Amino acid sequence: MKAKKVLFITSEISPFVAESERANMGRLLPQSIQERGHEIRTFTPKWGNINERRNQLHEVIRLSGMNLIINDTDHPLIIKVASLPSARMQIYFIDNDDYFMKRGIIADKDGNEYTDNAERAIFYARGVLETVKKLRWVPDVIHCHGWTAAFAPLFLKLAYNEEPSFCNAKIVTSVSPKEFELDLGIESAKSVDYKNIHFDDIKDVCAGKFTHTEMMKVAIKYSDGVIIEKEEVEPSIVDYAKSLNLPILSPVEGDAFKDAYNDFYETLF
Repeated sequence: MKAKKVLFITSEISPFVAESERANMGRLLPQSIQERGHEIRTFTPKWGNINERRNQLHEVIRLSGMNLIINDTDHPLIIKVASLPSARMQIYFIDNDDYFMKRGIIADKDGNEYTDNAERAIFYARGVLETVKKLRWVPDVIHCHGWTAAFAPLFLKLAYNEEPSFCNAKIVTSVSPKEFELDLGIESAKSVDYKNIHFDDIKDVCAGKFTHTEMMKVAIKYSDGVIIEKEEVEPSIVDYAKSLNLPILSPVEGDAFKDAYNDFYETLF
């Protein structure tokens, strides 16, 4: 097989968070790819509702300690790990007191969506990529799954494109139906500024707002392939992917996704 190492940058993984279709996919997909002979690494945010003691998370001191600057503010990057013995998988968690500690996934306990979700996704994406660099691990495929991973393709293509860990990797973005409703605003999108990356690099897909739709278009713009997870995905997102002539995998029913996704990785080479 051409693609032997697969990095998963995902939003939710069961059983660390409440079971849902998205969280189950976050666990089952890496597990199935590993069972097909690939070497994997899997990352997720350390959401505030993840019980560290029950799930036996512990900090990896050698990977922690870096500060990521977003909007001229330093944000410490903390890396934790836990194992899923039943799946023989190790999960890496990206943590930070400002963005994740004592905070929900998309909204607070009253259902109010966080206005800094774009910044949270930016921190998460950069945190994953900096950690993979430290691991000196070189993935062949990087699969971005969920809104928190939406900025990873942008950073990979424009800021980390010469890094030995990433320069030859193919990037896949999975698109699901709308994950949040709030318009985060153009100002939030400007938080992408980093090295040679500026808002101008994504301005063409923003159209004066920054919702889930625009966030997914940013991810697609800098991806090598797109997976449409459900028929309910917004048509404008699918049309945008088609306009870029990217390889697209249409929705797959049931457990057939395991072979379909594995085969899709290979088509990118």
